[in-house]
Amino acid sequence: MGTQGGGNDVRVIAGRYRLEARLGRGGMGVVWRATDQLLGRRVAVKELTQDDTLSADEARGRRDRTLREARAVAQLSHPHIIVVHDVVEDGERPYIVMELIDGGSLADRIAAQGSIDPAEAARIGIALLGALRAAHTAGVLHRDIKPANVLLERDSGRVVLTDFGIAQVAGATTLTETGSFVGSPEYTAPERMSGARTGAESDLWSLGALLCTALSGESPFRRDSLGGILHAVVFAEIRTPPQAAPLLPVVRGLLERDPDRRLGAAEAERLLRAYLDTGRTPAPVSSGYTPTQADLPQPRWEPPARERSTQGVLVAALLVAAMAGAGVSAAALLLNGDGDGDGDGRHTPASSAPPTAGPASGAAPTGGTTSPSTTGSSGPSPTATPTSSPSTSPTSSPGPSLTATRTPSVPSGYRVADDPAGFALAVPDGFTRVPQGERVFYMSSGQVFRLGVKISDPPADGPLGVMRRAAAKGPDTNPGYHDGRVTETTHGGRPAALWQFTWNGFSAAEGPRHTYDLCWEEGGRLYDVWVSAPVAKAAEAREYFDVAVDTFVTG
Repeated sequence: MGTQGGGNDVRVIAGRYRLEARLGRGGMGVVWRATDQLLGRRVAVKELTQDDTLSADEARGRRDRTLREARAVAQLSHPHIIVVHDVVEDGERPYIVMELIDGGSLADRIAAQGSIDPAEAARIGIALLGALRAAHTAGVLHRDIKPANVLLERDSGRVVLTDFGIAQVAGATTLTETGSFVGSPEYTAPERMSGARTGAESDLWSLGALLCTALSGESPFRRDSLGGILHAVVFAEIRTPPQAAPLLPVVRGLLERDPDRRLGAAEAERLLRAYLDTGRTPAPVSSGYTPTQADLPQPRWEPPARERSTQGVLVAALLVAAMAGAGVSAAALLLNGDGDGDGDGRHTPASSAPPTAGPASGAAPTGGTTSPSTTGSSGPSPTATPTSSPSTSPTSSPGPSLTATRTPSVPSGYRVADDPAGFALAVPDGFTRVPQGERVFYMSSGQVFRLGVKISDPPADGPLGVMRRAAAKGPDTNPGYHDGRVTETTHGGRPAALWQFTWNGFSAAEGPRHTYDLCWEEGGRLYDVWVSAPVAKAAEAREYFDVAVDTFVTG
């Protein structure tokens, strides 16, 4: 295969395509300028990167999906969609061979020249709408519409939608691993943030954000942190830039948070063409379109049964669902308080060294973000948790016992952890038990995911008071604490509180993390369950958290 380190490596793949210079690198792989030696033409070749953490079978499955779905995308034929010439393998690594566009991206143009005028934005929007209509008709969702994925051919001005690397083909798994969030948050529709099933409407939201960026030079959802971006997409008032005024009916229609009421592709194209013809944009006539809501109601954590609207899945309800544990999503990032299911953000000193002691003096008796690292800890080293099922007796005692007395239902991919601290719950296969003082952790390999449990005596002000005190100390106990939120709720009909937040992790190597933390009273005891994970893996963390809470039984 040859080295990938240099920018001018020359090698031939599939006995035909000579890779000559690296043009760029993205999340899915490296793009090369190349020559098709058989036909004597210049091409672009995308080399999909390998994930060394996957097993041989998993890597083979991913490669097979990539090839199958890339070939499906290659069937798309539209003047504004990049032409895929070939899909090949070399050394068990997949490559996508595409046409080579002589010109930079829309992102390059904005960076070099600033915003573009409304007529040019309308022209680009019409081209992209045509491309999306063709893709959607063929059952392909792009899922990463952004200025960097729009090429502008230098001589002709042709607009080309490229990088279907994370596209979703109807009836197939995606090119990226399932369970992972993909896309660019500033251009991702709120329903995707909320873990809902998405369709063509999500690509149209992304186009609306792209048009705002083209017209003003900056995305309306640009913020200083991932949590801030997600909050802006899902909750905050959408302030369209003044430069978008000539195309406002289109921009606001595409940035409608409810996908059922979002402006459709055909109507958006009609409005943009009308602007080019007359210099003004008429009002939409689509029956389902309404102006974008300036604000959504503040979400409350409601039981799952209340999380659907009569119109379908509204974003506000989706976020309620995400907060209530009914959804797994990246949106949870922005609402979580990453108490860092590591220990207790409420009790953890704000230092890069993962503490192992119990709660700080006067801190609320719950488990938050204390790092579960066993380095230097007086606690026992990680050991595998027994997998035997707990007793099936239907009774429960108010205090901890040696084993739980009810057996939780276990989803596929999980096992029952019958903990000697007096509880049982379902944890993902492969998680190991790490006791640490008053807390018990179940952690994935490398402590990427940290699931914590703490049992204590309830304070007079109950779970809500505990969580509010913890959140107030969040900046002191969790480095870089932000986007914290405490919500009063119930769990199993009992008083409870949900705390979610994002923070910077205990070290630069660990990176930003997100935490979900639920605290409730039951049988005269206070139970606290939390999960912490890197923000990029918040969707998986949300699932682990939901399952842990839903299956938790006391001793």
